[in-house]
Amino acid sequence: MAGEDRSPGTAPRAAAPDETPDLYGAYPRLTPKQIRFLSGHGTRRPVAAGEVLIREGDRGGDFYVILGGSVAITEYYGTSDERLLRLHRQGRFLGELGLLQGQVAFYTAHAQEAGEVLVIPVDRLRVLVARDPVLGNLVLRAYLGRRTLLVGAGAGFRILGSRYSSDTRRLREFAARNWLPHRWIDLETDAEAEALLRRFSVTPEETPIVIWREEQVLRNPGNAELARLIGLSTPAADGDHDLLIVGSGPAGIAAAVYGSSDGLATTLVDAFATGGQAGTSSLIENYLGFPSGISGSELAERGVLQARKFGARVRIPAEATSLEPDGGHYRVTFADGTEALGRTVVLATGAHYRRLDVPGIARLEGTSVFYAATVYEARQCGADPVAVVGGGNSAGQASLFLAERVPRVHLLIRGASLGAGMSRYLVDQIERHPRVNVALDTEVREVRGDDTLRSVVVEHIRTKERRALDACSLFVFIGAKPCTDWLSDVLALDDEGFVLTGAEAEARAAPGVWESQSRGCLRLETSLPGVFAAGDVRSGSVKRVASAAGEGAMAVHHVHDHLGHTTAGLPGPGDDLPAPSGRSAAPGGDPHASATDAHPLHMTGGEGR
Repeated sequence: MAGEDRSPGTAPRAAAPDETPDLYGAYPRLTPKQIRFLSGHGTRRPVAAGEVLIREGDRGGDFYVILGGSVAITEYYGTSDERLLRLHRQGRFLGELGLLQGQVAFYTAHAQEAGEVLVIPVDRLRVLVARDPVLGNLVLRAYLGRRTLLVGAGAGFRILGSRYSSDTRRLREFAARNWLPHRWIDLETDAEAEALLRRFSVTPEETPIVIWREEQVLRNPGNAELARLIGLSTPAADGDHDLLIVGSGPAGIAAAVYGSSDGLATTLVDAFATGGQAGTSSLIENYLGFPSGISGSELAERGVLQARKFGARVRIPAEATSLEPDGGHYRVTFADGTEALGRTVVLATGAHYRRLDVPGIARLEGTSVFYAATVYEARQCGADPVAVVGGGNSAGQASLFLAERVPRVHLLIRGASLGAGMSRYLVDQIERHPRVNVALDTEVREVRGDDTLRSVVVEHIRTKERRALDACSLFVFIGAKPCTDWLSDVLALDDEGFVLTGAEAEARAAPGVWESQSRGCLRLETSLPGVFAAGDVRSGSVKRVASAAGEGAMAVHHVHDHLGHTTAGLPGPGDDLPAPSGRSAAPGGDPHASATDAHPLHMTGGEGR
């Protein structure tokens, strides 16, 4: 009721007929006990009908609990395109994931009816949810669910561009991997495209553009410019860091959580998005503690929120280009010219998927050839069959995910056995699934299609028989290579470019580096004291999400060991650094290799790698 003034101790009213139903756990109602608890840390105040509580595009804000009246959640508020997204009443709270992450709001919340709200500063909220695990889990689950619904509804900013443009693909991938609510408007096929071009006086040659709040247009922005617009990245911190973590896959995020919770001044950076390869997994079914499975993006978001809660700073995008000793510290330089100084460094840059070496495939990448299988790629498949290449868990998970959305999935494997490089639970599901067709001993020889894929030509390895398979999209999971090109002249690497650690790294270090230390090289330490490697980038690591997270935590333990010893013997600028003596060029490998054909990185366990 308008102007309703109930005590926080009274039971919340039942959902009104016009209230958005809570079908997915994204809009829970607080209990009287929880409202009483929060009331001791906030301020009650009346709200008038039409009053704006959260405005689209504003950063930060407060946490609101509705005590009376109703609040509407709208997009494009006050414009001709205004759209009602949700309606909430007494006992519900406002906000979504961006509130905790310091991002701008992707919607406007305004009082539809007069009433009353409880207002709590967001910094205070972070303390309260950390103190009360039940309340904290309720808020976090709701916020994660709301972000998913916003993404699915196409709220947020709009990307207008051609499906054949590499910059359009770049912006879409950046938004998707960072879980930013947005909608893509196809320049060639969307009826809305022409009207928007006229409205904003933009020519097709000037696309892609990003449209924000119907009033701001970015012409072909870089990833960093888009990140600043949304508030995705924490501003660079001045001064030294106790711990600088490069790479935000499971290993990097775990290091950030444990480092910041131990009181270390911690900064986590990544060139593109949090989550690493695991972040592209649609469902990780065998990660400890999640019996019903969890997507890689949600796992990453939960970890980053934990790290932020303990004070870690996160910078995205921030592409590291060099690492050098500097007076007992290490200086990391980034592609935008900025620098960061750390007492210790954890390298968790992981690896990136190998490209399929088939003539003409480059022109189809991003439009119908993909190296990840998430809801964004699946939407482009429509009702047509697709092909998946690879014999590891990533290929298996992608096949099952896509099979729920398309009529036919062709899983193409170079090896002679489905179970050679894939977990048993995936093999069983694939063999039972009626829409997954497995082709063993098979390689891709040709892709057909001009602007988009129409079919793939495959060859049976033993019989040399070729045939064409109808497929509108091709998903490639054929292993990965480490992201260490920027480290080749600084650290000791193995023959495939992975970072050596422990005894192997010490043996390959520059003369005098370790003799000046009062200890030996730690297990995850590289050929430079105080620089550690964790996760997929480390030579000899087990390529699983759980082990990567464990190595991230273990690296922080080593950081404390290192900081407890003198670092006076660290090399300075200009000193000799370890040369990759004896290292051969990283082999190109067979692009159709199954999980057992190449580096153990391809043995992905079952955790979305």
